[in-house]
Amino acid sequence: MSVKHLNQGQLAERWGVSEATLERWRSEGIGPVFLKLQGRVAYRVEDIEAYETESLRKSTSERVNAGGAL
Repeated sequence: MSVKHLNQGQLAERWGVSEATLERWRSEGIGPVFLKLQGRVAYRVEDIEAYETESLRKSTSERVNAGGAL
């Protein structure tokens, strides 16, 4: 099984946010789970997609669960 990963820069580009925003979100426990291997941060695509799905809303009045930053 091949697992695809994105680095911080790739995820920042995908979501249109800065890398600093992703760093802040990680420190605050916001966003998808991530791997930290030898000082490098990586996100599994399946975790990114799951987080995006959990963040879907039909209305601006819907409440966002803790950790839902998008």
